[in-house]
Amino acid sequence: MIATVLVLAKEPLPGKVKTRLVPPLSFGGAAEVAAAALADTLRVVAPAAARRVIVLDGVAGPWLPRGWCVARQRVGGLDQRLADAFVDAGRGVTVLVGMDTPQVRPEQLAAFDPSRYDACLGPAVDGGYWAIGLSDPAVARAVIPGVPMSTVDTGVEQLRRLRAHGLRVQLLDSLEDIDTFAAAQRVAAEMPTGSALVRTMCALDRAA
Repeated sequence: MIATVLVLAKEPLPGKVKTRLVPPLSFGGAAEVAAAALADTLRVVAPAAARRVIVLDGVAGPWLPRGWCVARQRVGGLDQRLADAFVDAGRGVTVLVGMDTPQVRPEQLAAFDPSRYDACLGPAVDGGYWAIGLSDPAVARAVIPGVPMSTVDTGVEQLRRLRAHGLRVQLLDSLEDIDTFAAAQRVAAEMPTGSALVRTMCALDRAA
């Protein structure tokens, strides 16, 4: 059972998030997509653990649901910030997800079985990963820093590092990140009509 779920996120401000969606979207539109993706992610992963922490770059706003603690992202590269988030989380089985795969289903995250595995990794179709979990969060210091981030080999290298440390790794389902407008359209097509991302994409389409 997962003790803590972490969501690594940026405050959805225009010009600060989802800039690869510009064009065809404006910076404001890209921020709306980011806010929607974050809202859906927080909603979907909340049942996975009793302790929920958003590891935030920025300031929490009214978009943050009740029941979530806020931790500030530390400085450094993404690999170091990921490791720090785990270490700061403390003890117990911990899973971290990003804000770019709001199509994740609760059962995909809950599939991690820490009774059989020491870690889990959710591959992303672009070569990265959308989730990483550790039975012992302290191990993050040894297995994440130094992994090249945002490359087509990030997921493969992270998996190699986990296994090289002697960890039994469970692979979760592969998901697509929202990195481009076309990707946002594909992800929205997988989601329920009532989701924040679907509503936002429809509104932006009508306004175009």
